[in-house]
Amino acid sequence: MGKFPVFDAEISKVKVCRRCKGRNSINNEKCRRCGYKFLRSKNKVVKRKK
Repeated sequence: MGKFPVFDAEISKVKVCRRCKGRNSINNEKCRRCGYKFLRSKNKVVKRKK
């Protein structure tokens, strides 16, 4: 998890388009940018810098 749990909860409410990598609302059925139907949920693990 990241440094701020409030922001981690907001990040988890996002879906990402597999084609154009656009960020979409969790309720969207297709991408708002390119119209692609296959969306994935945002990765829950936040990578930290070393």
